[in-house]
Amino acid sequence: MQLLLVHADRLEFESTGPAGEERDDESHGVHGECLVALASVEEGDGVATEQVAADGAQVILKHAQAVGAPLVVLYPYAHLSPSLEAPRTARKVLDALAAQLEQGDPEFARAPFGWYKSFRLECKGHPLAELSRRIVPGAEGEVVTALEAEEAVQSEFHLLHPDGSLEPVGDAKLDRRSPLARMVGYETDKQRAAKQEPPHIKLMQQLELVDHEPGSDKGNLRWYPKGVLIKRLLEEKVGRMVRSAGAMEVETPEMYDYHHPCMEKYLARFPARQYRLLSGDKPYFMRFAACFGQFLIASDAQISYRHLPLRLYELAHSSYRREKSGELAGLRRLRSFTMPDMHTLVRDLPQGLEEFSYQYRLSMEWMNSLGVPYEAAMRAQQEFFDENRDFYIGLAKLLGRPMLLELFNRRYAYFITKFEFNVIDTQGKAAAMSTVQIDVENGKRFNIEYVDHDGSRRHPYVLHTSLSGSIDRNLYALLEHAAAEMARGAKPQLPFWLAPTQLRLLPVSTAHTDHCLELAQTLAAAGFRVDVDDRDAGVGRKVRDGEKEWVPLLAVYGEKEAASGKLALRDRTGGQSELSLEALQALLEERQGEEPRRPLPLPVRLSLRPRFYG
Repeated sequence: MQLLLVHADRLEFESTGPAGEERDDESHGVHGECLVALASVEEGDGVATEQVAADGAQVILKHAQAVGAPLVVLYPYAHLSPSLEAPRTARKVLDALAAQLEQGDPEFARAPFGWYKSFRLECKGHPLAELSRRIVPGAEGEVVTALEAEEAVQSEFHLLHPDGSLEPVGDAKLDRRSPLARMVGYETDKQRAAKQEPPHIKLMQQLELVDHEPGSDKGNLRWYPKGVLIKRLLEEKVGRMVRSAGAMEVETPEMYDYHHPCMEKYLARFPARQYRLLSGDKPYFMRFAACFGQFLIASDAQISYRHLPLRLYELAHSSYRREKSGELAGLRRLRSFTMPDMHTLVRDLPQGLEEFSYQYRLSMEWMNSLGVPYEAAMRAQQEFFDENRDFYIGLAKLLGRPMLLELFNRRYAYFITKFEFNVIDTQGKAAAMSTVQIDVENGKRFNIEYVDHDGSRRHPYVLHTSLSGSIDRNLYALLEHAAAEMARGAKPQLPFWLAPTQLRLLPVSTAHTDHCLELAQTLAAAGFRVDVDDRDAGVGRKVRDGEKEWVPLLAVYGEKEAASGKLALRDRTGGQSELSLEALQALLEERQGEEPRRPLPLPVRLSLRPRFYG
């Protein structure tokens, strides 16, 4: 339920016409000083009618007492939310809320439900005269959600330099075109919605990687074979890294009980909008991270201080956040996404900071492997930063350039500090990739315990970590970087190990197709993705089409190459050469390095491939 509370000198309203079949009796009203509670009943409120009514009444009556209003008027107002309950259910929720309000100290009145109304409202204008609140089912009275708390927190932004100096961003002399300056502007302006379509959307469609899905909710995308290949390679790489770091892989459910005793308060502390659903008459929500399942596993485990730090990891293929529609922009922000999620239990803050530093280094390794520019943003509660300033300076030195530092006056969520590595896209939007947070609440909230050296039972701190951020956003970063390169006149490309086709063989005529297919089979057996353009087209056309698909290496094979035993190679990074099969294979090995490998996601022959876009 969304509430807008207005302390008014006067309220007048009159029914002007029915707004639907579900309605109260027609009425009008004139009231003097009152607290007007404009209320929208949101989707999902009906599964917890009594709780929503009780929590809503608590907020309204408490505010009426604070402003000294002698009367409360409940005013149904559907325009506060884009996601409304069905009219019949909404009316039941408002009836339950009215019953609660009638028991309160101030006098009570209500405007009719189900009518268009003309109204005149004279707001008083003092600091408490207007207040908005959202009532969340399952939040056990914690109706000030983390989203609201995050918006209310007061922050100061600085640049933390590697030499340890701290510079307010307003005093910094930054080139406005630099990525750091653009990130500073994005963070301080807080304009999240995209004003125009970012260029990576056209690229992801033209390259047949991923596309919008009209049969689903916005922000839920369809992935084509080449896009799935890139996703799986990124997933495999981050999985290797966390397993090498000692993480144990688990798997947990995608939906959770709203009223589970550990979930209720956590939902009010985590700044994410949930998808909600019913199983029978019981309310559930779709996970927006893998925290819940891993915390519940840890709470049932027998853990000793000797096991710490203890790392649990899950590749959460489906996580859901019902982001605002104006913020959805291709792959930058989605409602359904893949999140590699690791949680680390630590004994105390000293061990937590040591682990934080280690995972910061791992995150740098990840970002450097992508080959895209990135900027660092560090966030901390002011008091915690002051106590650990040398630690933060060490991280700035490790980065080797200034980082954005946000210092907030009070802790508004479960974490006391976190960092993010951000990419800055062609529109100046910053998108967080790698991130680590030190959580000081949920060890206790989920009753996670470890046995200390003296036999006492203690609650650990928890590090929330995604070395890569969402896999989907990594492809966004790669494509936005490619778009920036195109704008500078350079050829766009993906990292070699992520290219859907790494080498394309171009037979000069059909007489050379069979040999090219044999070469492709040989190189595929060595772990490379090689296809053959066997279409009835000239070499020039085949080269141009390979360029459009960003194929890194194109090799022409005709009579001349058959006689010499070498292939005429065109390298997307620049230059042409003639290489033997052995030399070509050595080049492929050098370009691939130790990165993960997967086979070609489409038929080897281009003539046998369907088109998925265009």
